[in-house]
Amino acid sequence: MTVSVRQVEHLSPDEYADVVALIDAAASADGVRPLDEQATIDLRGDAPDTTHLLGSVDDTVVGYARLHRSDGTAGGDVVVHPTHRRHGIGRALVDELLAAAAGQALAVWAHGPHPDAAKIAADTGFEAARELWRMRRDLALPFPDFPVPEGITIRTFRPGEDDEAFLAVNAKAFAEHPEQGRWRQPELDARLAEPWFDPAGFFVADRDGQFVGYHWTKVHEPPVRGEAPDARAGEVYVLGLDPAAQAGGLGKALLVAGLRSLRDRGLPVVMLYAESDNDKAIKLYEKLGFDHVDTDVRYRHPGTASLS
Repeated sequence: MTVSVRQVEHLSPDEYADVVALIDAAASADGVRPLDEQATIDLRGDAPDTTHLLGSVDDTVVGYARLHRSDGTAGGDVVVHPTHRRHGIGRALVDELLAAAAGQALAVWAHGPHPDAAKIAADTGFEAARELWRMRRDLALPFPDFPVPEGITIRTFRPGEDDEAFLAVNAKAFAEHPEQGRWRQPELDARLAEPWFDPAGFFVADRDGQFVGYHWTKVHEPPVRGEAPDARAGEVYVLGLDPAAQAGGLGKALLVAGLRSLRDRGLPVVMLYAESDNDKAIKLYEKLGFDHVDTDVRYRHPGTASLS
């Protein structure tokens, strides 16, 4: 089997359709989508600093990789069609990703515990550098009573009016986060334009008229990772506080307000993603009834420049 890999800066309509079909096939086989939200947005749009790699056999696209460069580092994703795995396609795409990264450190996500991803990572000089836990809770379970702190009003998000305040608090809350803290207006606009966006599920905490925290929830339509084929699920999409407002139980009150809203919308379960080393957050989620169900792994290659 001869694999050819070509790079394009922009996907044509036919190439986009081929990649979407490939991603859907992989998601159906693995029970988890191989691309995260940002990669999916980049796939659909004209994303700057992004290169698409198409792996083909007999002119049929059977593998896809995405390379995104930002602030001196490179990030990527790799997916191979389920019927074409273990034929060297994944390795060929990873080798091309490393070459395209041109010596930069390269990080690649593996969504779910996929043994092929771990093997290719080990064979090509990547090491596991970060783990993201997916946690899940039955919404039929009772909620603890976390009162809203005195002086705080919880309302819903106002698109256009709250954008600047949200981005300011988000940047403070996630100043050390490699992705979330970098959001600017284009990243927010892309999500506000998504079909799933509903301001009724985006809760804002005000203190004396000042935006000090938020809990943005999301509803997933089937198929949902780890759930029955026809099941819907909610998600604690992002929960953030201005560091000056962290004391007093505001985070807990916002979290429960969002969970109750998801339950009231008829959703049976809720999930969230948490950094595996964020002990404080994980303890809170476990106290609220969340269980760790699976893990995404980010593999990192130091880059050829550091090895010379």
